[in-house]
Amino acid sequence: MDVLVAITGASGAVYGIRLLQVLKEKGMDVSCIISDAAHKILEYELEPGELGCVEGCYNESEIGAPFSSGSAGVDAMVVVPCSMKTLSSIANGLSDNLITRSADVMIKERRRLVLVPRETPLSPVHLENMLKLSKIGVTILPAMPGFYHKPKKIEDLIDFIVGKILDSLDIENRLYSRWKGL
Repeated sequence: MDVLVAITGASGAVYGIRLLQVLKEKGMDVSCIISDAAHKILEYELEPGELGCVEGCYNESEIGAPFSSGSAGVDAMVVVPCSMKTLSSIANGLSDNLITRSADVMIKERRRLVLVPRETPLSPVHLENMLKLSKIGVTILPAMPGFYHKPKKIEDLIDFIVGKILDSLDIENRLYSRWKGL
């Protein structure tokens, strides 16, 4: 599977970093785009040693990258975390950078697009944009970890969300304990 991961300027860049790590470990074909705001968030939220897997990623201004066209054949795209600015741009067809153009391509080609918003609380505008996208087949997967797997550390919460992202892409994983009932 050929997966495109975009990291935008919302807090929670660690979700995108962990997803990149897991996809690469699974031998997936992975490409990455990082927004200008995400670069700043990455530097603020992560330790320098954690940034290795973003080397070679495209910048949002590189509009000529392969996945700005449907002929590139990307199977799925995940925007994680997805800022409300990016989500709004995607919902309203504003393809003004590589991230939003690539998402637009995924929608027009009817390929998998997963958006992982991390904002809270949500305004009516945010909810309307999410509903609009959901109605056309985009997966809206908020970064809202469950607790039935009895997390012991922050990494367990991160893996829960990354596991859910992988589930939405039909990629087998054991990043979290699945619900087995009471």
